[in-house]
Amino acid sequence: MTPDRAIQIADQGYFWVGVELADSEHGRFVDGTQMYVEYQIPARQTQPYPLVMIHGGGGQGLDWMSTPDGRPGWRTLALQRGYAVYVIDRPGHGRARANVPSARTPMVPTVEGLGTHFAGGHNPLHTQWPGTGLPDDPTVANFLASAAHGIPDFPSHHRLMCRRGGELLDHIGPAILVANSAGCAAAWLMADARPSKVKSIVAIEPLGPSMPWGITASPMTYDPPARCPEELGLIQLRPSSPSEVEADKGRKAPSLPPGPAAQRQPEPARRLANLSDIPIAVVTGEASFGNSLDPATVEYLRQAGCAVEHIELGMHGLCGNGHLPMLEQNNHEVLDVVLAWLERHQ
Repeated sequence: MTPDRAIQIADQGYFWVGVELADSEHGRFVDGTQMYVEYQIPARQTQPYPLVMIHGGGGQGLDWMSTPDGRPGWRTLALQRGYAVYVIDRPGHGRARANVPSARTPMVPTVEGLGTHFAGGHNPLHTQWPGTGLPDDPTVANFLASAAHGIPDFPSHHRLMCRRGGELLDHIGPAILVANSAGCAAAWLMADARPSKVKSIVAIEPLGPSMPWGITASPMTYDPPARCPEELGLIQLRPSSPSEVEADKGRKAPSLPPGPAAQRQPEPARRLANLSDIPIAVVTGEASFGNSLDPATVEYLRQAGCAVEHIELGMHGLCGNGHLPMLEQNNHEVLDVVLAWLERHQ
């Protein structure tokens, strides 16, 4: 695929999902739980289902529109391939930022911290970032310009995304969900809420089965049902060491950043009933900390009865990618792999 192909647009615009009012002493106001959706539909729409692109934690829909060095993002590249595209800002992010009624954990996305972590400035295996990835790299600052200063309260945010995502699918009809990192929980929840309207899911480096309900922090539909997370009886996995994860590759793997350990269900495992008929791909960058967590996600989904394929980019000849491959130098090649998988599963 050539990343500079001209596109004719048949329709484009934006809309809000879930505009609700609350009362104050000064009058009624929009309560801040709305979700922003921006869409483009190509004049030559050759694919039957649109892509809904869901950004990761701290990001926003801009992550899909361009790269930090100004090249076309996945939205443009997918439009060139005949897909209609809906890009969202999850409540509390981007243009849907104001007045979100949930506690936020303070987080300042610094160039020395979050910036170089995701850009791989100190990881010699991470070669696809479009710059040096070091604190003085302008592409790191460009990436952080859209980052949120805080982390939403996951349980309340996930419950809200289940509602808003379901409402979006009610509005646009059946779709394919493409999500990154913390945004993958929204994809699981949208599919759980509207399984007949989700044709497939591409989860790029999801957070993993490290939350109260396994892959989410709010309830999912299990069979047999679970009334609370404790009934799942999740078992914490012993974290794999980098040498164990990469033993067959003969090199040291990137380490997983501090956080909750992955979990699995005891046997016999409950099924994720509403996800079991939806094709799922989990995508992992060769030089990413996802190598330490994505296999646990794949195993959790398979154990719960899901049809999931693990797309390891290095096995497709795409080397040096980190946690955000849609922003990196070979983003069009990564998307080629993703779209080839989607077109085999329609």
